[in-house]
Amino acid sequence: MRNPSPLRLNRFTAGFVRAERGATAVEFALISLPMMVMIFGLLEFAMMFLAMTTLDTATQWASRQIRTGEFQTSGSNTKVDFKNLVCSQMSWLNSKCTADLWLDVRTYSTFAGISGAPVPNPITFNPNTTCFSTGQPTDIVLVRAYFEWNLFTPLLNNALENMGAGSGKRLISSTTAFRNEPYNVNPPIGTAC
Repeated sequence: MRNPSPLRLNRFTAGFVRAERGATAVEFALISLPMMVMIFGLLEFAMMFLAMTTLDTATQWASRQIRTGEFQTSGSNTKVDFKNLVCSQMSWLNSKCTADLWLDVRTYSTFAGISGAPVPNPITFNPNTTCFSTGQPTDIVLVRAYFEWNLFTPLLNNALENMGAGSGKRLISSTTAFRNEPYNVNPPIGTAC
């Protein structure tokens, strides 16, 4: 076996450096991971925005039923019934709605009282501390809906998750406040919270 001469080795090295075959594949390999992260990140943001918009629309629609007194005067006026009302408007999220949606409906005497209502911390959020009080005619009501969104882009979890490190989840919320219309009701509806 012959040892390659230094001149031959220099020619091979020079030829290898000047070669352009495969350069595109190498360049694509270098930029493909950041490009995929950006594409999936964009999809993640779009899906999360769509989920937030869906939750807002469903919460507004269901809250209107409370505001007009239609919900309170119907035969079905429990927390579960209101959750079903919200879930019925969350078309594409309907299958996850019953397990991942929590509602908090509280009554206040003034709108200034709402400003003192604490905003829950997503890390320490406890669905068992939610309340359900739809109030009486002309009462001020605060409706909050919370939806647990599962993140699917692994490299963006740290930036987007707000329910604890490593959870891979984000708590999305929707809030609306209003004064109930003066409707007729015989028995008191809901309990004070």
